[in-house]
Amino acid sequence: MSKQIEQTLQKFKEGIPLLEVLTDESRQAIIMLLAQNKSGLNVNAISSHINLSRPAVSHHLKVLKQSGFINSEKKGVENYYILTIRKPLEQLKSLIAAVEDQCNGSQ
Repeated sequence: MSKQIEQTLQKFKEGIPLLEVLTDESRQAIIMLLAQNKSGLNVNAISSHINLSRPAVSHHLKVLKQSGFINSEKKGVENYYILTIRKPLEQLKSLIAAVEDQCNGSQ
C-alpha cells in the first residue's frame, strides 16, 4: 500500500468521529441554529427552538463541544453556546481533498 493511500486512510480514521457527530438530525439542527445566532444561545433557548428537552439538548451540546463544533462562554450564571466549526471543517476538507487526489491519480 502506498504512503499516500495510508495517509488518506488515516484521514478517514480521524474523520469518523466528526462524521458520526453530523449524522444526528438534532445536532444538525443545533449547528444551523447556532450559525444563525452568532452571539450564542443558552440551553433553554436552543431547546425552545428545536423542540427537544433540556437534558436532550445538553447531551447534544456536550457531543458537539467534545468534537470541536461548538464552544461555551459563561455569561452570568448561564452558558452560551457558540459555533466554532472551523477546525472540524478543515479536517473534513482535508479528507475530501485526499480522496479527490486518490481518484484523480487513479484515472
